[in-house]
Formats: sequence, structure tokens, C-alpha cells
Amino acid sequence: MFTIRALSDTLLSLIADAVSLTSEEVRAAGTTVTLLDTTSHHQGDLTTNAAMTLARALKKPPRAIAEQIVAAIKSQIELNQYSSLSHIEIAGPGFINITLAPQAWASLVQQISTSPIAFFKAETKQEPHSYLIEYVSANPTGPLHLGHGRNAIIGDILAHVLRFIGHDVTTEFYINDAGSQMQKLGTSLKARCIELLGGAAEIPEEGYHGEYLIEIAEECVQEHGSSVLLENDINFFTSYAKNRLIAQQKEELADYGVKLDSWFSELSLHNSGAITDALSELERRKFLYTKDGALWFKSTEFGDDKDRVIRKQDGNLTYIAPDIAYHVNKFARGAQTLIDIVGQDHHGYVLRLKGTLAALGYDANRLNVILYQLVSLKQGDAPVKMSKRSGNFIGLREVIDTVGVDAARFFFLHKKADSHLELDIDIALKQSQENPVFYLQYAYVRTLSIMQKATDLGITADITFGACTSEEIAVLKKLLGFGGALNAVATQYATHMLATYALDLAQVFHTFYTNNRVVDAAQPETTARRLALIAVTQQTLGLTLDLLGLSRRESM
Repeated sequence: MFTIRALSDTLLSLIADAVSLTSEEVRAAGTTVTLLDTTSHHQGDLTTNAAMTLARALKKPPRAIAEQIVAAIKSQIELNQYSSLSHIEIAGPGFINITLAPQAWASLVQQISTSPIAFFKAETKQEPHSYLIEYVSANPTGPLHLGHGRNAIIGDILAHVLRFIGHDVTTEFYINDAGSQMQKLGTSLKARCIELLGGAAEIPEEGYHGEYLIEIAEECVQEHGSSVLLENDINFFTSYAKNRLIAQQKEELADYGVKLDSWFSELSLHNSGAITDALSELERRKFLYTKDGALWFKSTEFGDDKDRVIRKQDGNLTYIAPDIAYHVNKFARGAQTLIDIVGQDHHGYVLRLKGTLAALGYDANRLNVILYQLVSLKQGDAPVKMSKRSGNFIGLREVIDTVGVDAARFFFLHKKADSHLELDIDIALKQSQENPVFYLQYAYVRTLSIMQKATDLGITADITFGACTSEEIAVLKKLLGFGGALNAVATQYATHMLATYALDLAQVFHTFYTNNRVVDAAQPETTARRLALIAVTQQTLGLTLDLLGLSRRESM
């Protein structure tokens, strides 16, 4: 299959031969062959930095190396070994720019239109790999909030892309259903039930005061009657509230378009003895010690600024203890790579968690952690006030109900995870090009409209490309950039790059449509060529919308 990725690999091999090095040596020097930006058509279609990266190793001026490489590639073109190339030249201090032949563009369009999924999988060129991605992992003590929404969309998009490429992915929600917060939850629910039955009760200051517990208390009293307080201890109320809230979280995520494969209970680690086993193994390996009545982990041996307490003086475990056992369990399930998605406030925690895993003999590099920043809402120039129903935060449900699923998903994704994100409700509600979701979906709808108009006129696409205009090639180059966006997500976990790519493709397409007449009965060859271009644009936009979990709208 002819792809830009395959051609790049071939050119790297030819460069290696031209300078009498191995392909591995050429790649190790940082040599790349990449598609030129869509605005640089006059410079060619591909460019390589080979001459600059190899200059020091070969002890030659970059331009002299470039001339050597160009001569080798030209000889192959003359021998018709590379019919996909039409022109090659040296630019600046030694950049080598290459122009593709018209038949190369035609081949690319044909392959995308025939099987876009197979084509873009080939562009990514990744061997199948297994991943276990943990995300959201909210305490089962209340509804999901804004931060959980951002966490969920990062994990969801990452899983979508990895699966699209061909990797084996398991997604998991870690239920933090052990510890003092669960007892506070049960106490808070019991107090609400007492209030409903006419009694006097006070929720502890550190309990849960949100109105959502009133709704759960109403269900509890209705289901079990007034005797509920006499017949059940605090564990009943804890379990009842937990089960209702987990069900609510699952429903909220489903409405958000997020479905996880597994829901793993922290409590199961306590009940099974997994935590005791993990700590015993750390102690056997001499990475734990007792000091001032507490149990400490030697985290300074793994780059931490101080050792960390595993078990406090009162016998209670710190939160890292069950996390150690949980990650041991993850490793035991066999995934090649573990990915955790957590808030930026866990930055220091990552180092000590990896330290405990290394101390237990695991390859801590197999654990990758994505840290994301806070999210806020604004409407006009003012921040949105907190929610009474949720207690002291803005609920994800409120955002979904206000701006819709598509806008919530896209706006929570479109910036780098480690950048603060602010969702502007006014913009998210606009039905105009100022709203990036509208702009993207309108591009897809516009392709449908163009193709329908051509069908009505009896005009069909033709993939036999003649001389393409620079604007047509700009669209094609952006289409080919889909593989690079997928690679950025899969290798760098840069999920925002998919949103960025989607908007870039929509912008290039809208510009092309504004400046060019696509369906013109007086120019059948141009129309047929442009229809082929619109058809693959439609396919690629559709795939992008699917991976983003956004609707493929048919009209606007």
C-alpha cells in the first residue's frame, strides 16, 4: 500500500544508502521525512532534514550531504523506481524538498475512499499492544463534577483511538469505596432519613450536605419504611448510598457517551488480603521500616524528597497502601501498559507510587500517568456559581443538560490536559461558526450537501487526478495529517490533538469550498476530481467525529 508513511520509510532507507549508513543510524540522528505544511505547496510536498542531522556525524557541510542525497534519489526517479515522485530540490542550508507526482495523489485518494480505516491504520504503523486505562475513579459519595468530566473524556478518546489503531484496550473505573469517607457517607444518609421521618439529626461537618442525599433518603425510606432506622446499622446506610451513587455515576457517564469495561472495588482489596500481601512483600524486600509507631516506605531510594507513611500510628492505612495493591493487581492481569488519568494535585504522588512498584520488582515505566488541570465554567464575563444540589461543586449532569453532550465532550477535550480549561457556556450554545462544535459539524453537513447536489445532477467523482490546484493539495495534505494526529494521541497521549486536527481539517475544507466551485457542469473533469476530494473529506470528517464521540449531523 502506498502511503506517506511508507514513502517516508523508503526515502529514509535511500538516504541511508546514499551516505553509507544504516537506516537505524540515520533515524538515530533525528532524521525525518515529513509532509510539508498545507500552506507551503510552492516548496514541495515532503521535506527531510537529513543533511542537517547527519552533518556532524559525517563531518561534511549540510549542503554537500544534501547534494549527495538528491543525486541518489534523482537517479532512482530516472530509473522509474519512484514514480510517485516528480521533483526534488535543495532549499536553504540543506533542507531537501520533494514534490509528489499527480498519480501519487490519485493513489492516496483512491485508497482513502476505498478503505479509510485500513489506510489510516497503515499510516500509524503500530504493532498491536495491550493497555489498561483507569480513569474517572470518583469517590462514590456524590454526583460527578467538572473535573470528572474532563478526566472521562481524556480516557474515552484515548481508548477510542487506541482501539481504532488496533490495540487491545481495557477501561476501568476504580471505586474508592473504603475508608473514612464511606462511614461519613453512611452517617450523612442516616441523618437525612431521620429528618424525613420527623426526627432531629445533624449531618457531621465533614459529612455530605448536598441535596442529592435527600433524594436518596427519600428512596430509602419509601423502600424500607419507617422501620429502616430500627432494623439497620450504619453499614446498611453506607452500602445503600454507595450503590445508588455508583448507579447514578454510571448513568451520567453513559449519557456523556462514556462506557467503561470494568468497575473495580477498593473494598475488594481489603477483603481479599491483597493489601496485606503487598505490604508484606515490601517488608520482605526491606523497603519498609517502623518509626514513631508508624510504618514507612523508603521512597527516598526512588527519587522522592522524603520517606512516606504507609500505616499511621493509629493503625489506619494511608491512601497509597490500597493503591499499591491495586496496581499489583493490574500488573497481574497482563496488560503491557498501564495508564492512570488523575488530577494535577497527584503530581507528587506519582513518583512514590512508581517507587513502590519498582521496589516490588515491577517495571515502573510500564505505568504512565496523565495529569490534567482544573476546569471552570463562565457565562458572559462571570464565573458560573456552584450547585446547591451537588453540595459544593458544579455537576457534570448540569453541564450536559445545559450545553448538550457534543459540546460538553468537545470543550472538555480541546486543550492540553495539563492546561487550565474554561468552558464558555455562551459560546457552547451558539449555532454559529464561533462555536467550534457547530463549525466542525457544519463542515461534515456541507460535504453531504455537495455530494447530494452532484448525485441529483447525475455527476460522479473521478479519482484519476490531473494537475491539482494548490488549494486541492492543501485539503489532501490535511486529510493525510489524520494519521499523524492518531499517532500523537496513541504515543504521546495528547488526546487534544484529535480535536485540534478536526478543527484544522474543517477550516481547510471551509476555505477550499469558499474559494472554489465544486460542482460545475461546464467543467466536468474539475468537478469529478473535486467530488473525489469532497468524498474522502466526508469520510475522514466522519471518522474524526466518531472517534471524538460527536454526532454525525445530517442538517444544521
